[in-house]
Amino acid sequence: MSYTAPLKDMLFDIEHLAGLQRIAQLPGFEEAGLETARAVLEECARFNQEVVAPLNVEGDRNPSSWKDGKVTTTPGFAQAYKQYAEGGWQGLQHPPAFGGQGLPKAIGAACGEMLNSANLSFALCPLLTDGAIEALLTAGSDDLKSVYLEKLVTGAWTGTMNLTEPQAGSDLAQVRSRAEPQPDGSYKVFGTKIFITYGEHDMADNIVHLVLARIPGAPEGVKGISLFVVPKFMVNQDGSLGERNDVHCVSIEHKLGIKASPTAVLQYGDGTAAKNPNGTGPGAVGYIVGEKDRGLEYMFIMMNAARYAVGVQGIAVAERAYQHAVQYARDRVQSRPVDGSVAGPATIIHHPDVRRMLMTMRASTEGCRAMASVAAAAYDAAHHHPDAAARKQNHAFYEFLVPLVKGYSTEMSLEVTSLGVQVHGGMGFIEETGAAQYYRDAKILTIYEGTTAIQANDLVGRKTMRDGGATARAIAAQVEQTEGELAARDSVAARAVRKRLAAARLAFLDVVAFVAREGKASPNAVFAGSVPYLMLAGNLVAGWQMARALLVAQDLLQQGRDTAFMTAKIATARFYADHLLARAPGLRDSIVEGADSVTALALEAF
Repeated sequence: MSYTAPLKDMLFDIEHLAGLQRIAQLPGFEEAGLETARAVLEECARFNQEVVAPLNVEGDRNPSSWKDGKVTTTPGFAQAYKQYAEGGWQGLQHPPAFGGQGLPKAIGAACGEMLNSANLSFALCPLLTDGAIEALLTAGSDDLKSVYLEKLVTGAWTGTMNLTEPQAGSDLAQVRSRAEPQPDGSYKVFGTKIFITYGEHDMADNIVHLVLARIPGAPEGVKGISLFVVPKFMVNQDGSLGERNDVHCVSIEHKLGIKASPTAVLQYGDGTAAKNPNGTGPGAVGYIVGEKDRGLEYMFIMMNAARYAVGVQGIAVAERAYQHAVQYARDRVQSRPVDGSVAGPATIIHHPDVRRMLMTMRASTEGCRAMASVAAAAYDAAHHHPDAAARKQNHAFYEFLVPLVKGYSTEMSLEVTSLGVQVHGGMGFIEETGAAQYYRDAKILTIYEGTTAIQANDLVGRKTMRDGGATARAIAAQVEQTEGELAARDSVAARAVRKRLAAARLAFLDVVAFVAREGKASPNAVFAGSVPYLMLAGNLVAGWQMARALLVAQDLLQQGRDTAFMTAKIATARFYADHLLARAPGLRDSIVEGADSVTALALEAF
């Protein structure tokens, strides 16, 4: 099925919720007004609809393959990636000094959603490159920046993140890869890395691996890990590619979803390259990023960028599943409507439960898109606002929202893509309809770049306990202001949304108080409810944005602007409140009152 980018909803969020007009007043973003946003998004939509989206099903049916250390991507991927790079899409929100366009994240995030909706497997390659760029911009030496950044920003080369090892999953304290210092200031890297997205492929001339490893004598645990740039091909003084480095792909994984994205096992320093006349000797040549033993700190720069981007992936695949389900519901004829509105069998979109499922898909996706858009605007202000206090405030807000965007949006995508299969009925279980691919692709989103539990632990520990719940309560205060605006409206929809929003906010505050109070005294009780807390917080913030959207839509509807869109936005916001925000008080009860039952069963009884 074809993909149509939801440009109206994206531009609505960027203009009215993210506040693009304010962003365009920040230093460096003066040209990034609404006209620029509309032009960029329209061109991005055209490219993804015409070039990338048609490859999605092909990638699932004819995935990447590995032979003799080389990976061949799905037919058409290399050509599409070339167009992607030539179009400047990789550098959209990166500095012009390195070949980028320097646009705000608020615009870049919408483009990222389109790319991922079009083809999740394809989009993973640029996603990892973005993370590598962020790490080098933050911690790379001038030499590393001069050699690698322009090539990465322009998409000529791609980047990877190398964290996981066979014995070390999320526990990076167990990393064993080693980096031995050399007389010329470089290092020789040895070890095995697994689950490396686009660790080997045929879409670009070079791959720049960012690798976590230990220097001999480094402290044990995470404090002794350093970060290294290890290129697939060495780079000569003139910028041309030289010898093959001693890193190679020994296999790729066979996965439930995202099949076209090659997930590689990479071997560093086993001497394979030395067997090649144009290869380096034993040991992969690497260059340290920043200071030694601070690698995890730098890698978190990549991970934070990637976590936000994975949340956007959840929104993207949910949007694609929703569009697919709506089209099927419009076409599939089955059963007479219960209200007798059609004399005989009707298309299933007439049936109340199908409409409930479609509305759940629509409202969930729009709520998370709005939350991600607002988070992106906070990121832009945190990095570009001239006032230090404003930067600090926006940074705290963005950091609080990252685990919500990642955790809540990806868990949402599982519900939405599952509903997409359900709307199709039995045909949804048949691969030829395409509904199942979104469900399979979505599952990885709750796992990589930190599982939902890891995001929830971050929300509890770093984002709530560390400041005693101050940031959380500040967000709740902003939600309460929106409730006041709703109270001033004389409309059934505004009253209904206010009622649910207030109940969700109070539930959230109860949980914040519980976490702040019991976090140290009863850690098992608090962390037993960490994922439900994340789901409550994500639901509240997404619902808050839908409430704000309702207020804007009511004003614009009065002005006669795009009445069909505004009417639909109001109805969707009302549905979100009635059916999704209504879940919040129950989550509060399970967290605050249900902790004991989580650990009540003896271990041997499982």
